[in-house]
Amino acid sequence: MNVIFQEDLSNVNWTEMKQVYQSVGWNKHTEEIIQSVFQASNVIVIVRDEMRIVGFGRALTDGVFNAAIYDVVVHKHFQGKGIAKQIIMLLTRRLEGVSCIHLISTTGNEAFYEKMGFQKLKTGMARYLNSSLAEEYLE
Repeated sequence: MNVIFQEDLSNVNWTEMKQVYQSVGWNKHTEEIIQSVFQASNVIVIVRDEMRIVGFGRALTDGVFNAAIYDVVVHKHFQGKGIAKQIIMLLTRRLEGVSCIHLISTTGNEAFYEKMGFQKLKTGMARYLNSSLAEEYLE
C-alpha cells in the first residue's frame, strides 16, 4: 500500500469520491453535492493509494474559536489500516490554534473518536431536517 495524503482538491475525481461514500453505505451523496461540500470546506484531506482516492475528511472553521470536522470516510476495503487516524491527525493539526473542534460521530464509531482525544458534549444540540437522522442521533 502506497498511501499519499493531499490537502487540496487538485486532480480530484468526484466519481471516486462518490464510490468511497457508497462503499460505507452513504448512497445519497451525488457527485455535485460532494463537490459542493468539499469546495465549501476550509480544511481538506484526500487519501490516495496508487492515485485512486480511498479516503478523505473535511472541516469548516473560523480559524480562531470554532471548527467542525465532517465526512471522515475510508473505503471499506482500506479500513483498519490507520488511515482514518491519520486523516483526523492531519485535520486537527491544521486546526491546531482553534479553541474548539466539534464533530458528530457516526453510530458505532464513538470509541474511535474518543481514542483521538474527543469527548462527549454536555450541552450539544442539533437539528436535523431528515427524520431518520433525527431518530438516530437526537435524544
